[in-house]
Amino acid sequence: MLSTRLPMPVPAAEHEQCPVTDVLRRVGDKWTVLVVVLLGQRPFRFNELQRGIEGISQRMLTRTLRGLETDGLVLRTVHPTVPPSVEYRLTPLGESLLHPLSALADWAVAHQPEIAAARAR
Repeated sequence: MLSTRLPMPVPAAEHEQCPVTDVLRRVGDKWTVLVVVLLGQRPFRFNELQRGIEGISQRMLTRTLRGLETDGLVLRTVHPTVPPSVEYRLTPLGESLLHPLSALADWAVAHQPEIAAARAR
């Protein structure tokens, strides 16, 4: 199924340096997928994005956006207004993440009853 076979046992150093592990760390946190999906709809200003995500603090949204920007998934644009207006949008790399996230979301919704049943056992 997967194109790469894992050695047994999986060396810890290999797991830590794996690009898949790295990406899963980024998208597996509490807020990243939600931010990416919202930015996939259109660009947002910071405050607009914060108002659109119930429960996220200013600090966590800042950290999430900075991480996504560092990874090249989000572009931050400062507009020279008074006060300055900051807009966030997905880069082409960020947009390319939407398809696999959508596939994962479809899988999760389709298999949610089975997962819930397994958890109940």
